[in-house]
Amino acid sequence: MILIQKELDTRGLNCPLPILKAKKALADMASGEVLKVVSTDPGSMRDFQAFAKQTGNELVEQSSGADEFVHLLRRR
Repeated sequence: MILIQKELDTRGLNCPLPILKAKKALADMASGEVLKVVSTDPGSMRDFQAFAKQTGNELVEQSSGADEFVHLLRRR
């Protein structure tokens, strides 16, 4: 069970808005805290993978179902 400190709803938003909102949310979080991002953009799966690699934040988990994509990011 992963403890989630903050949740971000980006349903209905397309790239790059989910990434930009996640970046802003992570900036306000402490190192090691986990952000959950819920998106309806299918491209967000690869976008968050690239975002994690570029920023050094850990992509803990990704899942999809019911036209929604969930991303868990741990702040570096």
